[in-house]
Amino acid sequence: TAYRLQIVPSSFDSDSYLVVDTLVKGDKFTFTLEPGQYQWRVRAENGSSQGLYTTASFVIHESSIANQEVRLKSPGVSLITNQKDVVYQWEGLFGANLYRLQIDTNNFLNEAALVYNNTTTNLQLAVPLGNEAAYQWRVRAENDQTQSKWSAVRRITYDGTPPARVTLTSPATGTSVAKPVNLQWTAVPDAKSYELQVFESDSTTAYTGFPVTVTATSYSFNAGTFNERIYWQVRAIDEAGNKGQFSARRNFTVR
Repeated sequence: TAYRLQIVPSSFDSDSYLVVDTLVKGDKFTFTLEPGQYQWRVRAENGSSQGLYTTASFVIHESSIANQEVRLKSPGVSLITNQKDVVYQWEGLFGANLYRLQIDTNNFLNEAALVYNNTTTNLQLAVPLGNEAAYQWRVRAENDQTQSKWSAVRRITYDGTPPARVTLTSPATGTSVAKPVNLQWTAVPDAKSYELQVFESDSTTAYTGFPVTVTATSYSFNAGTFNERIYWQVRAIDEAGNKGQFSARRNFTVR
């Protein structure tokens, strides 16, 4: 189900520290290393057993950063967020003195009008987003003589607008229904999921197990006792994590 990958400076026979110790789902792993001699090993693993390690050695020679590329760490490839504060992180390149971070909303077509364009000696930088938009970001390494290739471009969508209010459709409020009760509501176009809240007869105490998050526009409610009045409401949640206004609260009686 996965592979344990380990990398150490020199060899596993020495007291070297682990540069990499990770589980990999596929058969590839990419990581930035400084020049030097290394050993690496891989074994197969599943939930109950482990295979034997296969070990090999390799050497990384010093070279100009001009033909190298900075590898980005986080945020992920296509982040959708409702948070303005973002910390950008990347892996270091041997021989680099500075790292230039660029952020844009126009795919870097005009470098004179970028959203952000600055350097740092660190391997991360916190830069808040501006207005709601689709942003692109990239990084390159620099020193006194040259500069690296640009990293791959990653995208961030900032969405701070909550989805529309949900409308409940069934059962009608005040009706008497048999279990299981099929709670239904209208779909909201940009909703990724829905939060369903169910309350006891006092209309304020949450039923055990609630609220629940579902992706459908219905829920089969099979709790409650005869002649008990149940209250419920729903709100939409979009991909960025914004939560819309709750629907009107309805009630029904279990029969």
